[in-house]
Amino acid sequence: MSAVDNVLVVGAGLAGTATAIHLASSGVAVDLVEIKPEVTALGSGITLQGNALRELRALGVLDECIAEGWTSEGLVLRAPFAPDATVIARMPNVRSGGPDLPASMGMYRPDLARILMGRAEQAGVKTRFSSTIQELEQDGVGVDVRFTDGSTRRYDLVVAADGVRSWTRRMLQIPLETRSVGMGIWRVFAPRPAEVENSEFYYGGPCYIAGYTPTGTNSVYAVLVEDAQDRTTVSPQEKVAIVRQLSEAYHGPWDEIRESITDPEKIHYTWFEEHLLDAPWHRGRVVLIGDAVHTCPPTLAQGGALALEDASVLAELLTSADRLDDDLLSRFAARRHDRVKTVVDASLQLARWQLAHEQGDVPALMGRIAALTSQPA
Repeated sequence: MSAVDNVLVVGAGLAGTATAIHLASSGVAVDLVEIKPEVTALGSGITLQGNALRELRALGVLDECIAEGWTSEGLVLRAPFAPDATVIARMPNVRSGGPDLPASMGMYRPDLARILMGRAEQAGVKTRFSSTIQELEQDGVGVDVRFTDGSTRRYDLVVAADGVRSWTRRMLQIPLETRSVGMGIWRVFAPRPAEVENSEFYYGGPCYIAGYTPTGTNSVYAVLVEDAQDRTTVSPQEKVAIVRQLSEAYHGPWDEIRESITDPEKIHYTWFEEHLLDAPWHRGRVVLIGDAVHTCPPTLAQGGALALEDASVLAELLTSADRLDDDLLSRFAARRHDRVKTVVDASLQLARWQLAHEQGDVPALMGRIAALTSQPA
């Protein structure tokens, strides 16, 4: 039983590829279109909390991801400026995915994208790169789509998972303001110092956050968070110099990481942004998921998990009903909105405390989110 026979998914990020896998695995014919020419992702790292690992297991890719990534059970806090990077605290992470899963995992983003795309192909998803939608025209029983290559096809449903600046959302004339939080983040992919076995963070100094997360046996994902600035005109070598300079206040493993930072291709800079679309998240037979409807600063490392949860919930609703109607798609947003809003608001609160140099009750906030995300979506 399924409410749909054929579906178009727009965007091959986490939310889109996961949706495609779930639906195709249930016998739905799925086309996945991606405007970029190949499987790609921001070339640094991602932290996946336990609830994200639960979703990766449901997709059938967890073991492969664990083999590529690095699992951990705790968090280390170190002092900035201290020559020996004094350890202030060692904190266990909550196993929000369940007692049989690791607390968290770091991965190289392109590896995760590659693994998910391989699983989509196994499930029978038909993927087209260098293509996206150009026009949509829908009626009560389907959506006619014209693609940028001139081809056309009709679908029961279109799932728009095309990111923060979703072209589909704009085509539907859905107003949503994406706002800067006021922070910018340098992301660096670097060799892993042997002593780094968990995520480690330094709060204070020239950066709001300076830290790193192991992403594999030989790699870490390092971050430096500053006031949001226009960094679009800096040269490749200036990127290297800026990151090395910002990290000079941090020692311990940072000293080894800093010396390895020489390749500007392994450095990326973006701003922390936030938005959340009010329910409903659909217009007719086009439904938006993932970053197209919600995004938040990565202060709780929940962005990837929220995207994967969206995919799981939407696919569950579509494959457990016998007809697609407005009520079914309204139930999707109703089931997701409050949970997502709680995570988005908490992520923003952490960022605001840091911007204001305010000592908020971080343990209590993180405990509330861990309790929430420990419950299946």
